[in-house]
Amino acid sequence: MPHSHHGHAHLDPETGDARVFWAVVVNLGLTVAQIAGGILSGSLALIADAIHNLSDALALVIAFFARKIARREADATMTFGYGRAEIVAALINYTTLIVIGLYLVYEAVLRLIDPQGVDGWLVVIIAGVALVVDALTALLTFSLSKESMNIRAAFLHNVADALGSIAVIFAGTLIILYDWRLIDPIVTMMIAAYILWQSFAEIGGAIRILMLGSPPQIDVSDVLDRMRSVDGVADVHHLHLWQMQEHENAVDAHLAIKAGRWADADAIKQAVKQRLTDEFAIAHATLECECAAHACTDAAPIGHGRPNDHDGHEDHRH
Repeated sequence: MPHSHHGHAHLDPETGDARVFWAVVVNLGLTVAQIAGGILSGSLALIADAIHNLSDALALVIAFFARKIARREADATMTFGYGRAEIVAALINYTTLIVIGLYLVYEAVLRLIDPQGVDGWLVVIIAGVALVVDALTALLTFSLSKESMNIRAAFLHNVADALGSIAVIFAGTLIILYDWRLIDPIVTMMIAAYILWQSFAEIGGAIRILMLGSPPQIDVSDVLDRMRSVDGVADVHHLHLWQMQEHENAVDAHLAIKAGRWADADAIKQAVKQRLTDEFAIAHATLECECAAHACTDAAPIGHGRPNDHDGHEDHRH
């Protein structure tokens, strides 16, 4: 079925870069304050929040440079351009978050076994400051996160950290009121669980693009059907559908032109390209035309090889 695609309101690159830069600055300053406060107060939850906040800053640094690299034009070394630098950055950031989440679980288990004393007031004050900074950073990157997987990864770092700060404030309050030391590692476990849940939910998208997977919002069978329904097309095979970048889809396929219509091959190919653009927002299409009488025989509709040839190589035995 046809698909509708809505664009995003894009910020100009310089404005976006400035927002990311200032988000890095405030996060680095907060990290120093949180680590110092965590050590002085003895709170693992606050140190966990600080470590995660440091990952926020590093994520934003990676995102900042990835944005710069991604805008470079294609050249002889990177003929597709550098747009996937942002996807690589997102993968690095999500992987880092997973490692941090697992480490925090380990540390929290040790604290559950051997609870430590915690200065509740210091924890609450520093976590309150952290919450304000996290909210400010999230606001700086929110609009950018809608159009970039790279910035979305950094934005999710900040959202997770803001929730972590709220949890730390809650823990510090219980320590002040009831001296309940176990709440510190329990909150740490909650922060870690959220980090892991978000990371595993988002990392698949980056891996899918890097593995040349088809766009998740497009049904490949729909694309095949709509291409085959163009007047003059006898068949479509050897189709490859992938994401060149997060918002740029591409198709590569063989078009079999109906018998007697070879003189219209260029017009038919153009009609197929127009349909791909109009209905699926696929602007990059490489189509090889074949006369129906001499087209590939027993060809796989998707990928190379034959329908039952799973390793991608045609069987030449007779």
